[in-house]
Amino acid sequence: MSHWSKIEEDGIVWGMGLLLKIYLIFGRRVLQVFLYPVVSYYWLINTKGREASQQYLARVSNFNQHLDIKTGRAGSYHHFISFANALIDKLAAWSGSLTLDEVETHGRESVIKHLEAGQGVFLLGSHLGNLEVCRVIAKLRKNITINVLVHTQHTEKFNKVLNKYAGAETVNLIQVTSVNASTAMLLDEKITAGELVIVAADRTPVGTKGRVAQADFLGHPALFPQGPFILALLLKCPVFTLFCLKEQSKQVVYFDHFSDGFNIPRKQRTATIQQCIEKYAERLQYYCVKAPLQWFNFYDFWQLNDE
Repeated sequence: MSHWSKIEEDGIVWGMGLLLKIYLIFGRRVLQVFLYPVVSYYWLINTKGREASQQYLARVSNFNQHLDIKTGRAGSYHHFISFANALIDKLAAWSGSLTLDEVETHGRESVIKHLEAGQGVFLLGSHLGNLEVCRVIAKLRKNITINVLVHTQHTEKFNKVLNKYAGAETVNLIQVTSVNASTAMLLDEKITAGELVIVAADRTPVGTKGRVAQADFLGHPALFPQGPFILALLLKCPVFTLFCLKEQSKQVVYFDHFSDGFNIPRKQRTATIQQCIEKYAERLQYYCVKAPLQWFNFYDFWQLNDE
C-alpha cells in the first residue's frame, strides 16, 4: 500500500467536474441517475481503495458488533455509494445550494462565544462526513472567517473544480504540504485576528517523515500526524473537534470541546502531544461507530511503516 498522498485521483477529479455540471443544470435527483454508474466504475477499477474499504468495515464491525452494516465486497460497494452521495452534498455546500435549514449544529454556542470575544478557535476535523459544510457554518455569524488547511498536491485539482462555483462565504484554503514554522506563524495571525482554523487530523504528513505517533484506533494501532497537535500547542487557543455527519436529510455538525489552550513546559510537550493524539483517535472512533459508512479514507490506514 502507498502513502495516501500518492494515490492517483485524476479519474475522480474528472468525474467530479462532470457531476458538478450535471448537478448545477439538472439538480440532485437527475445527478443520482448518473452517479451510480460512475461510482460503480470507480469501485471496480480502484482495487486498493476497495480492499482498504473492506479492511475498515471489517474492523469497525468487529470493534462494535452491534453495528448493522455489511462487510466484504458488498459492504465496500455501499461504502463507495455513501462516498458518492457525500460528494453531492459537497457540491451543494460549495455551490451555495445547501441552506442553514438543512444543517443542525451541536456545541456551536461555545465556539461562537470565543469568536464574539475576539478569540480565534482551532478546529480538528477529519475525513469523516462532509467537512465542506464549513462553508455554511460561515453563515451562522456575520464577519466570520474560516481558514482550512489542505494538502496542495492532493487537492489542488479538486479545489479548482469547486472554486469555480464557490459561494461568497469567507473561506480561505491554505495549501501546505507540511506543518513548519511559517505555517505556525501564519495561523497565529489568523487566530489573533479572531478567525477559525480547521485542519484534518486523520492523515499522516506528506513531507515530514517521523512526525507521526501511534494510537489505538478501532482495536488496532494506527499512525496519526503530530502536526495538528503541535499547532494546537503552539497557538495556545481554544481547541474543538469538528465532525459533520449526514443524519437522515440533514447535515449534523458536532463541535466538541478538546482543550482551552495549552500552556505546557517544553519537557512535557512530547507526552502531551501523544495524549492529544490518543484523545483525538478516541473521538474519531466514536463518530466512526456512529456513522461507519461516512469515513472516507480509502487506503490502508493501519499501515505502520507510512511509506
